[in-house]
Amino acid sequence: MAKKNTKRKLIALVSDKSKHRTYYTTINTQNRTTKGQGRLTLRKYDPIAREHATYTETKKNLGRNEVKARKS
Repeated sequence: MAKKNTKRKLIALVSDKSKHRTYYTTINTQNRTTKGQGRLTLRKYDPIAREHATYTETKKNLGRNEVKARKS
């Protein structure tokens, strides 16, 4: 079984027009050490808006792995 590379981080790309996360990709964290590089932005096709839109980098967290507070 292949070893998981921990140097790459999974990110989601969110559309500026429809605000949906359509695309997911990985980035190399060693190459992006300085804060001056900013967020990743790509121009890709948005199937919801049916036109090309600018996608910006966000966290992959979709709320599935969050720990819920216990009811007391």
